[in-house]
Amino acid sequence: MVEEAPARTHAELEAIFDEVEAPFAFVDLDAMWSNAAAMLERAGEKPVRVASKSLRCRPLIERILDHDERFRGVMSFTLPETLWLAERGMEDLLLAYPTTDLEALSELALRSVASPGAAPIVMVDCVEHLDLIESVLGSQASPVRLCLDLDASWWGFKGRIKAGPQRSPVHSADQAVALAEEIGRRDKLELVALMAYEGQIAGVGDRVPGRPLRSRTIRWMQKKSRAEIAERRAEVVARLREVAPIEIVNGGGTGSLDSTSAEEAVTEVTAGSGFFAPAQFDAYTRFSLRPAAGYALPVVRRPGAGVVTALGGGYLASGPLDPGRMPVPWLPPGLEFDKEEGAGEVQTPLTGAAADALALGDNVYLRHAKAGELCERFASLLLIEGDEIVDEIPTYRGEGETFL
Repeated sequence: MVEEAPARTHAELEAIFDEVEAPFAFVDLDAMWSNAAAMLERAGEKPVRVASKSLRCRPLIERILDHDERFRGVMSFTLPETLWLAERGMEDLLLAYPTTDLEALSELALRSVASPGAAPIVMVDCVEHLDLIESVLGSQASPVRLCLDLDASWWGFKGRIKAGPQRSPVHSADQAVALAEEIGRRDKLELVALMAYEGQIAGVGDRVPGRPLRSRTIRWMQKKSRAEIAERRAEVVARLREVAPIEIVNGGGTGSLDSTSAEEAVTEVTAGSGFFAPAQFDAYTRFSLRPAAGYALPVVRRPGAGVVTALGGGYLASGPLDPGRMPVPWLPPGLEFDKEEGAGEVQTPLTGAAADALALGDNVYLRHAKAGELCERFASLLLIEGDEIVDEIPTYRGEGETFL
């Protein structure tokens, strides 16, 4: 079993950051490496591709790739980001989402000529994507390597209910083979990979606070979905390999590492958010992670008993409009958002018994609901290990890049 890092306390973080002016964001390396070990354990013998969208910090991605040889390759989220990472020496890049960026595709075509077989792999799920890519390829272009995005959603009750993200229109083996055969008819395109992201398993917690019936329904759906995607993915891979040289079969996310890696057809799994363990993972029963990333806000007001007001802090996560997209007050324990103001643009009131022990200038520490979007708010991350700050590294934003 993986040894867990000890939980941090408010007093401990205040001592570490005593000379740092808030707001700031940080990563606890002790907790992050504990999470990394736990994810490798759940991945079995399969290598883990690192999802850049969840980290958005190049030096940290590099540290993870160097940390263990089983962290292998990067799953990127935009083509400009992918090319930027490639220019800085990163290899084995797989773009997770289709692109319509013709300028970036033109640059990719040049890179494919310079490094045949080593350029980033691009995601497609329809003929229109193929046409777009071909439109920028010159006669001397080397084949652009492609990954087919298979819809991993679960269709229950004879197809009447869909659980899973709205991604690829390619759901069946017949549809996958048809697109693969179309790719095979185009000299400048080569299908080398398949991806299927079962977001209804990997990205949905099965312990919804205060809603036991919904929690049981999610667990039932996920059990059905795991069995269905394992069978369908195996069929798709077997049939695709009859018409295309499929090298990579990628699946899963932090929330499904154990089940996805157990599939024989899968060659690698992906994880990203689990390194930071944002608040969304508090709702999973199948595994536990240590909070490894957070941000500090300074207390700037004391409006009255049982309430303090922090500067800024309205860092909401994307997704459906529900409380699960709110950041979570973390340390000191016993704080919660004011129901009228929530996490605000320029101020965030926090209520609870712990508020009375906080003075002006003290920090409160929060965790983002998701992982990657936190780094869009900060130019750097402070890295802590033990009881000290060991480094400060730039985020994408700190390097002057905002890809999405």
